[in-house]
Amino acid sequence: MLKGVHWLGHASFRLDGSATVYIDPWKLRSGHQPADVILITHDHHDHLSPEDIAKITKLDTVIVCPQVCVGNLRGDVRTIKPGETITIGDVRVKAVPAYNTSKPNHPKEAGHVGYVVQMDDRKVYHAGDTDVIPEMADIGCDVALLPVGGTYTMTAEEAIEALEMIHPEFAVPMHYGDVVGGADAAEAFRRGAPEGVEVVILNKE
Repeated sequence: MLKGVHWLGHASFRLDGSATVYIDPWKLRSGHQPADVILITHDHHDHLSPEDIAKITKLDTVIVCPQVCVGNLRGDVRTIKPGETITIGDVRVKAVPAYNTSKPNHPKEAGHVGYVVQMDDRKVYHAGDTDVIPEMADIGCDVALLPVGGTYTMTAEEAIEALEMIHPEFAVPMHYGDVVGGADAAEAFRRGAPEGVEVVILNKE
């Protein structure tokens, strides 16, 4: 069981531990607990949703995002670039590159990011919207959240290639089931995972 990692649909997650961390909250159902930290990977509508952010923001919530997102956000907003690290209480957040290599949707120069979130002695990598990129070889994590839906991101087969580079203990497919990609993509990702990597297909919460 992958404790403390909750898939909220598409590329949206909540990490529970010594803090409550949301990544790209979108189409949230009611009743979600307030956020200590909200991480936004880039400014596309299915990742940056001011309406959903407002549902989980409290007075001391910290929002971390690339510069391109700032104009759509209110509150304690802190910008970050690929390669930079920020520490918020017990949460250490490193921004890593996220970009397309064979399609125009997420150019490298846009400064979009993924995140490695270190909390409670565990590192969770949220890849953001990306293809397989060389920088993945330098990412050390226990859990990798990888897009599998294709069209705007990696396909399941490409995400398996990414797993070969990252080799986490656990991996969770994302960026499917809404907009692009079906459950078959998640299952193909699970079947093709390299030895030593356990793929967990989470139910949407």
